[in-house]
Amino acid sequence: MLKGEWEIDSDPWRRRLLAIQEHAAACWAAPVERRDAAEHRRHILAVARRLVAERGVDGVSMQQIARAAGVGQGTLYRRYAHKGALCMALLTENVVRAQEEVRAYLASCGPSTPARAQLEYVLSRHVAFNEENAPLLSAAFEAACGHHRAAHYDHPFYTVMRQTMETLLERAVARGEAPPCDTAYVADAILAALSIDLYTHQRAERGFTPERIMAAIRQLYIDGRCTDAGQTG
Repeated sequence: MLKGEWEIDSDPWRRRLLAIQEHAAACWAAPVERRDAAEHRRHILAVARRLVAERGVDGVSMQQIARAAGVGQGTLYRRYAHKGALCMALLTENVVRAQEEVRAYLASCGPSTPARAQLEYVLSRHVAFNEENAPLLSAAFEAACGHHRAAHYDHPFYTVMRQTMETLLERAVARGEAPPCDTAYVADAILAALSIDLYTHQRAERGFTPERIMAAIRQLYIDGRCTDAGQTG
């Protein structure tokens, strides 16, 4: 093994970050189910995806999806408790693709890669994901009202993002790129600034572009906390 390869492979921060991404991949893996059940699930999702593409998320109800898929409403609701759960299922392929891109980027980083560069990449990918999937994300989280309100904080999508952000912040502090902070709280605060409700409001009502949103996030949470200096490790 070459020296550079050994240094990358032995980097504890890289191993920790990749372990988080591998856990995410396991969470999003297709469920183990009978062949007929898998085909039934794929059929429902294909019908739902077609209707959403034709009418938009807000223009499709669970009743319409059940009718078009040729299943009873009770059957549909047993598999997906509410429309938000169905929308999250429709998002799975996009989530897997986005997280694989993050994993590949983090795997390519060596010990000398600045933590601020990693933070900027992960945050910019999150902004892009919001932009690409805003209607489905909005519907998924809109359904999280009442006793479902805090459920998305325990969802693998949020958990992996939070753990990744917290680890990158800890690395920035350890390298001397950022002052000590409550990394767990700051990770939540950063993700709160990119919540889909706020994001869609800023895009639709206030006319913010994705570039403007990312620039402000960068200024507040990266430039405002991190420096280019720091020690390798």
